[in-house]
Amino acid sequence: MVNAYILIQTEVGKAASVASAVRAIAGVAEAEDVTGPYDVIVRAEAKTVDELGKLVVARIQAVEGITRTLTCPVVHL
Repeated sequence: MVNAYILIQTEVGKAASVASAVRAIAGVAEAEDVTGPYDVIVRAEAKTVDELGKLVVARIQAVEGITRTLTCPVVHL
């Protein structure tokens, strides 16, 4: 299992609607709107790194109002 935090920047005033839309996507465990340099932080889960990439590019980045994402995979040592 691959876990990652996805940091999302949104258009002005869109953080709450983006968090709500992303929360409904399969593979998203949590999505919260926050303050700071990013507007939404997502915790996502996938079986492989490839599936994680597809989740971010095909599903999450397609949500209206998202301007930029940064994916931070969790490292398990």
